[in-house]
Amino acid sequence: MIATDTKPTGSMKKNSKPRPGEQSQLVEAFVLAGARSTGDALAEAHKVPSKAHIQLAGKSMISRVLETLSGSAQTGQVTIIGIEDHADLAANEAWPPVNIAPSRDGPAASVFYALNARAAQGPVLVTTCDHALLSAEMVDTFLQRSVTSDADLTVALARRETIEASHPDAKRTYLRFGDGEYSSCNLFCIVSPAAHKVVEFWRDAEQDRKRPWRIAWRFGVVTALRILIGRPAIEQVFAILSKRLGVTIRPIVLPFAEAAIDVDTAQDLAMVEQILTERAQ
Repeated sequence: MIATDTKPTGSMKKNSKPRPGEQSQLVEAFVLAGARSTGDALAEAHKVPSKAHIQLAGKSMISRVLETLSGSAQTGQVTIIGIEDHADLAANEAWPPVNIAPSRDGPAASVFYALNARAAQGPVLVTTCDHALLSAEMVDTFLQRSVTSDADLTVALARRETIEASHPDAKRTYLRFGDGEYSSCNLFCIVSPAAHKVVEFWRDAEQDRKRPWRIAWRFGVVTALRILIGRPAIEQVFAILSKRLGVTIRPIVLPFAEAAIDVDTAQDLAMVEQILTERAQ
């Protein structure tokens, strides 16, 4: 069951009319906001239920994400998955109307159940509550490229050189392909129902999210060796994975360094707060 918070939109209400050249269908957004079963050191240090509540430059991380999604010309209904004790935040930080869904055993399982609970069949954007630097431009660019592609599922990535050109001290986890190193941007678009099988795969593999070689091994020995030893370029890797899973998965390489910067550590938190403070000056 998904509960609905129908608080008026206030200052974050947006005009849903698409811009020229954009798709007319608004994309539903899932925001993952639950704490991991292993706990979260940042949330514990700040004495809050989850990272979603941590304040950055005077506003919680989750409210920053909601403000961005509200400012996007291409997003519609928002479902926050796994958030706890959100009533005060919603009241004090003028949330738009949102759905609230329960967290399951991990992010992928949470998305899987939220997908099954929705009546609509249109595309779904998936992002995270700690994406405090996310902008409407990033969201619109990613969604425009996603829904106009032939993909069932798209994954946003940023090149290492793009990130380090703007933020040389940023500590990211990079995936190495034949044409360079890339970091995840915590943006995924489930373009078609066929991609639901990928969510199931992700649910089974997410315990290995920081160990790419083990995820690759789940695809089978031959596929894993082609990726790990052959080091094909990123488009080739996604073509191999698509064939193995029976769906079309496309990487969307974004030109925004800050699209790949989320808040996992105290160092990330300090860097993001500094960036937000500089933006406000």
